[in-house]
Amino acid sequence: MEQQAYLTVATVNKYIKRKFDVDPHLENIFVKGDISNFKRHSSGHVYLTLKDEKAVINAVMFRHDFSRVKFAVENGMKVLVSGNITVYETAGTIQFYLKKMQLDGAGDLFVAFQQLKERLGKEGLFEARHKQLLPKYPEEIVVITSPTGAAIRDMVMTIKRRFPIAKIVVIPALVQGKQSVDSLVGAIDKANQMTTASVVILGRGGGSIEDLWSFNEEKVARAIFASRLPIISAVGHETDVTISDFVADVRAATPTGAAELVTPQILELSHRLNSMNGRILKVAQHMFQTKRARLEAIGKSYAFRSPKLLVQEKRRQLDHLSERLTDSTHETVINKRRQHEWIANELFHRSPVTKIRQYKGQLAEQSKLLDANIKSVVGQARQRFMGQYAVLSAVDPLKIMTRGYSAVYSSGKKTIKSIKAVKVDEQLSIKVTDGYIDCQVKATRSEKNG
Repeated sequence: MEQQAYLTVATVNKYIKRKFDVDPHLENIFVKGDISNFKRHSSGHVYLTLKDEKAVINAVMFRHDFSRVKFAVENGMKVLVSGNITVYETAGTIQFYLKKMQLDGAGDLFVAFQQLKERLGKEGLFEARHKQLLPKYPEEIVVITSPTGAAIRDMVMTIKRRFPIAKIVVIPALVQGKQSVDSLVGAIDKANQMTTASVVILGRGGGSIEDLWSFNEEKVARAIFASRLPIISAVGHETDVTISDFVADVRAATPTGAAELVTPQILELSHRLNSMNGRILKVAQHMFQTKRARLEAIGKSYAFRSPKLLVQEKRRQLDHLSERLTDSTHETVINKRRQHEWIANELFHRSPVTKIRQYKGQLAEQSKLLDANIKSVVGQARQRFMGQYAVLSAVDPLKIMTRGYSAVYSSGKKTIKSIKAVKVDEQLSIKVTDGYIDCQVKATRSEKNG
């Protein structure tokens, strides 16, 4: 029997690659799809995934081809691309080598998405300070979605599995189409009118950008922002991003993820409650034992063994304290009486009437002393005055004049003491005891003996 020849994996991949390379239908094909997993390598080459509702394909665009793309490529863009499809030998995967790329009709939607995102962001609708916290243990969970989609089934099953005590209220709404915007806004308003609701999940399954566009409408975004209930946005798959995700209080990657975010795990809670219950029992047993030991100690105490003796002892203490109180009261009364007498005596001696009498006597004595001092001072002053008066009288010019003396003054009121001080024909005044004598100098004579 001839031995079978086995091929290497590299040989197989190379063979498949050559088949792809010589296939004219794969040489220059045109494809449209949504971009996801977009990544730009340091070499300048870009790697991405093209997807639609049913399938995905890996793609690469080399640097020199990507340099001709005139718009900023981002995840979620719907594009038209052309290139060739081959096999990447090393990994054995189908690879789409892109040569050209342009925006599909959904490109206009993407631009509108960016513009609305920028405008609402400037208004502050995305700021963290507006975000509400999710309740830890929601009593009633409102789910807004299409009642016929797979998302509602996944969310309900997840909530019931994780937290079956929570009540689930489904508010049906259109999630795509022309009437979906008003339907979603009305559902959010209805949820906010429910007094028992705790939290809202707003979601739907994946789809194209057109399918998800209702969640990029401004009316829906503002309804989410105005909601008094915290809202979880769970729109599409993990790579799908909508305006609702930015405005909502929490964004979930998928509807199932939203159901997990909003509910605690009932088994974990059960374990925690059992653990807490065990700790409470231990604490209660310890307290019970402590109180029982204290009660037993009190039961063995002297008060409970001999209550009559204790009462008698307390009566003796009461009598003793009563005597002490009586003695203390009597002593206090005596001390207060003595204080009263001392204060009355002090008040008498410090009475204004007593002080006035005392000061009147002192004033009379001081007045007598003052009169005597005044008379003494006046007498001594009179004696000094009379002595000085006698001295002044002895040298008084007027009295001298009564004995025949006079005083001569020039016309300038200067006293004439020598003949040298006057001139012939000069007018002079002579002061005598009863007036002045005006005269004129006729001549002067000197006395030799002076």
